Amino acid sequence: MTGAQLAVRDVDGASVGDLDAFVRDVARPGMPVVLRGLCRDWPATQASGQSRAALVAYLARLDAGRTAEAFVGDPTIAGRYTYGKDLAGFNFTRESLRFGDALGRIVAAADAPETESVYLGSLPTDAYLPGFAADNAVPIVPPTARPRIWLGTASSVACHYDTFDNLACVVAGTRRFTLYPPDAIGNLYVGPIDHTMAGQPISLAAGADTDDPRYPDFPAARGRAMVVDLAPGDALYMPKLWWHSVEATAPFNMLVNYWWDGFAAGPDAPYTAMLLSMIAIAERPPAERAAWRAFFDHYVFRPNGHPLAHLPDAQHGILGALGGGNYGRIRAWVMKTLRGG
Repeated sequence: MTGAQLAVRDVDGASVGDLDAFVRDVARPGMPVVLRGLCRDWPATQASGQSRAALVAYLARLDAGRTAEAFVGDPTIAGRYTYGKDLAGFNFTRESLRFGDALGRIVAAADAPETESVYLGSLPTDAYLPGFAADNAVPIVPPTARPRIWLGTASSVACHYDTFDNLACVVAGTRRFTLYPPDAIGNLYVGPIDHTMAGQPISLAAGADTDDPRYPDFPAARGRAMVVDLAPGDALYMPKLWWHSVEATAPFNMLVNYWWDGFAAGPDAPYTAMLLSMIAIAERPPAERAAWRAFFDHYVFRPNGHPLAHLPDAQHGILGALGGGNYGRIRAWVMKTLRGG
């Protein structure tokens, strides 16, 4: 994909069908897809279409009364939540509020943007809004993928990636996503991975002023950016590791998303494997790193197919299909090695 001009496929959400069709036609190709109207018939979206008050009343009926962490920004940041000067701290405060109180605060700030911006992010609806998932079902994600709510005033979430597949559904307001492919990472000037706003590292360049001299290679990424605008009822599928910044452009906005790993063979995550590889390989001499890259390509990324394709399947040993018990065999071998056995 390097250097290629990409575009986001735009389809009628009703045409996708069930989970199997979604995996085959949308998820497996590994590209973002807009699903227009996917959640337009949700009760929450229907309430939003009536009025903001109707949506607030709907959420209030489901409110379990739990406390959540809200991002609160001074009006000078215009809803753009990011680091403080020189990456020291952040430009917003965090406040613990009951969900209903936070919702009221968001409504008040939406009507008076000169006062503050308020944002609730990634709240699991099973805990905060019991019954929401049953009321507002989406048939194209697995049952284990549970909905999370994102609610707030006009805001801008810094460019980041997720380590899970992501389906984002707009219920109220409007959302603009700016997407970059995973291989743009080298031009995005990524910040620390262990000092973040909400768990994931962000692109420092994507949120900076145009032609910032600190990020001379960013124009190469900017030229590959894809912009998607979503209205209430629309959804966007983003495969894992696709970079995205998110602007909520209306005074009052609500999004629901689902995270899951659509192609996991077991509980172990690729990101964990990458972190382990960092401590095992990253600071070895260049020649040795190049040698390990060749082995990773051969055994893991497999650009030329299965590494033992020249042998009958019965002779593949633990390199046979993971579903045939080899997942557990390899995992046990790795755990024994990590323990020094």
